[in-house]
Amino acid sequence: MKVLVPVKRVIDYNVKVRVNADGSGVDLANVKMSMNPFDEIAVEEAIRLKEAGKADEVVAVSIGVEKAQETLRTALAMGADRAILVVAADDVHTDIEPLAVAKILAKVVEEEQPGLVLAGKQAIDNDMNATGQMLSALLGWSQATFASELDIDGDTAKVTREVDGGLQTISVKMPTIVTVDLRLNEPRYASLPNIMKAKKKPLDKKTAADYGVDVTPRLTVVETKEPETRAAGIIVGSVDELVAKLKDAGAV
Repeated sequence: MKVLVPVKRVIDYNVKVRVNADGSGVDLANVKMSMNPFDEIAVEEAIRLKEAGKADEVVAVSIGVEKAQETLRTALAMGADRAILVVAADDVHTDIEPLAVAKILAKVVEEEQPGLVLAGKQAIDNDMNATGQMLSALLGWSQATFASELDIDGDTAKVTREVDGGLQTISVKMPTIVTVDLRLNEPRYASLPNIMKAKKKPLDKKTAADYGVDVTPRLTVVETKEPETRAAGIIVGSVDELVAKLKDAGAV
């Protein structure tokens, strides 16, 4: 079985995000970029499936700018076998929307014929949480979202998913789309030898035009601004004083 893993290049989660003074978007100048954390978990799970003998090949794919090949090299260093870069934008400030990404991925799936697509549940830059679901609809495949456990048994995938009420376990027919949550696994660090080996692994470059997909944005960002500064707290001397203040604020 072949496993396809979409990965996205985003601002590193340790970086303090700054908004441009004119509100036009996020400041990306000299900012550290890395693989979306949820996608890292998806790559790790795909590699574990291969190590367990349930997958034969792991293919990482990224859709975005030329620099996204750095993210793909990280996936290759972790253990992916090969990678596909679909260059769909020239400007790092251009974020390819979920529907366009899903359409391109659908074309990649048609070419690669994987038995499983493992994707992060969302990207931490736009929090859309839509690509996996859209891809499932375009392909007509089953889907399992927010996976915290995954077990492949023949042509069935058993997935434990996180829902508001707790945990829900479902079985879906393969081929399928699974979007992963944080508790699925702990991604490995790429060793130096594997980082060196990753430089020699195949990385194919395509464009959105190669797949006949229009990536023109359908959404317009009107304004970007930082969250309001949180008001300072106060210290109260007793429980009675706390209750009184809560009453005055209308909280109780």
